[in-house]
Amino acid sequence: MAAAPWSSSAMPESEEEAERVRVREGTSSAFTSGGRSGARTCIARVLLVLSSWLLSCLLHFQYFHLSLSSFIAPRSAALVVLPIALDASFLPSPTVEADNRRRSASSSVVAASPSPSSPPSCEGRYVYMLDVPSRFDMLRDCVAGSPLFDDMWGWCAIKVNAGLGPKIGPAGGHGSDGDTDIIPSTGWYSTDQYSLEVIFRNWMRRYECLTDDPAAATAVYVQYYPALELQQHLCGFNTTVRDGRSEAFLRWLSSQRTWAALGGRDHFMVAAKTTWMFRREPGGSDEGCGNNFLGQPESRNMTVLTYESNIAVPYQSYFHPSSAGEVAAWQAHAGAAPRPFLLAFAGARRMKGQLAIRDRVFDVCEAAARRSRCGMLDCSHGLEGSITCRSPRKLVSLFTSARFCLQPRGDSFARRSSIDSVMAGCIPVFFHRPSTLKAQYRWHEPEPGRSNDGDRRYYVLINSKDVLEGRVDIEEELSRYTDEGVAAMREEVIKMIPRFLYKDPRVGFQGEMRDAFDITIDEMIARMRRIENGENLIWKGDDRDEDFAANDS
Repeated sequence: MAAAPWSSSAMPESEEEAERVRVREGTSSAFTSGGRSGARTCIARVLLVLSSWLLSCLLHFQYFHLSLSSFIAPRSAALVVLPIALDASFLPSPTVEADNRRRSASSSVVAASPSPSSPPSCEGRYVYMLDVPSRFDMLRDCVAGSPLFDDMWGWCAIKVNAGLGPKIGPAGGHGSDGDTDIIPSTGWYSTDQYSLEVIFRNWMRRYECLTDDPAAATAVYVQYYPALELQQHLCGFNTTVRDGRSEAFLRWLSSQRTWAALGGRDHFMVAAKTTWMFRREPGGSDEGCGNNFLGQPESRNMTVLTYESNIAVPYQSYFHPSSAGEVAAWQAHAGAAPRPFLLAFAGARRMKGQLAIRDRVFDVCEAAARRSRCGMLDCSHGLEGSITCRSPRKLVSLFTSARFCLQPRGDSFARRSSIDSVMAGCIPVFFHRPSTLKAQYRWHEPEPGRSNDGDRRYYVLINSKDVLEGRVDIEEELSRYTDEGVAAMREEVIKMIPRFLYKDPRVGFQGEMRDAFDITIDEMIARMRRIENGENLIWKGDDRDEDFAANDS
């Protein structure tokens, strides 16, 4: 919606003329009354002087009014136009209650259409947020008073603190159970590993270059939660049930007017699961898990940000600061933390030896633990193990106590544990090249302003086949690194922390720092510009990962 042009006058010419007529009539009557009273000549002259003085005042007032109106929009304009683009620091902090009123809240933070007074920094960076019908909103029933809202094990819990999860309070133990006071009192939350869809949406609501005009937008952000939708029938349902809702959504999306311009190629969304959960083979067996969301033609036209491969965004960590000072303080803390363990691992074994490298890592760490060389969190024991490994305090305490953190692949090449390792300043050790941050997170891993990364070592890559076939001993290999070499690598890891964390989306961030969201949105805009320029950017899927695995080194 275009802003109304500024007016050089708030009074139409017809009104000005009418005013002049009224003035002339008033003046004429004054002269007439003075002429009829010849006996009161002196009084008439006084009245004449007063009339002239009043006329002069009236004309000066009229001139002042006309001049002032040139700086005020006409009263007929219905749109209130801001002189600058709406900046995130001026927006009210989203609350859980406000987030429940999605459509009304989002309209209050969407900036007006770009106008000539918008800052140059938004040129070519405008994003239009596309609302979806309530039937496709998996959080529509997550309102105070509903049974779902009060269920701590239900999916509504993912909305707590705008997706960050419950705030981590003071430590309850004395370190004997791993519950130490390593985590600061601010900025840390028990964040679910699949909550990025909610966190990202809340950050998009604060993006400084939003527009309500789709034609002016470089990109269209779709407020849909593919992972939350899939979670309701992840496994144990037939393929019709698993695919039905997402297919209905894609049909609706492709019928919208925003889709017509580029066939959806300027649309993007976040899917907070690994890609294989959205790539079930069409027409396959009803057994198994996942759906075929990313295999649909509409999805292949869009850019779908997932946790791994091709166009990946980092898993969210437990650290969501509100100031650059908090980040600097944590970096210093992680850099100075004593690290009595050579290596550490947190994870679970797989049934029937499905991932042999994980079993070998378990064996190595258990043996080293008897010599106080390895710390481990075993997540293998059902619910108890899951709760243990979802304790941020225990995990961060472990990783800040070790030099190296082992990252064997799990259900997919990317692991959230890799991000937790970075946050703790622990050097990640990978066993597959596709698992490395450099392979997965090509937008976030490179250090800004550094053209040659050949001498930038911050991780260790050990060939899994060499480990499984006995040619390499993990503990022995890591023992070869000198104290100076470890310190240099850890320094590189700690420098990466800002690029792999997501700031608190509820408040205006204090200080200058680009986080994972800032990098993602900038790279996304750059991608959309390339699409607008006619480049054929094809979604490649995960095929390249198989190539990497075959040529691992």
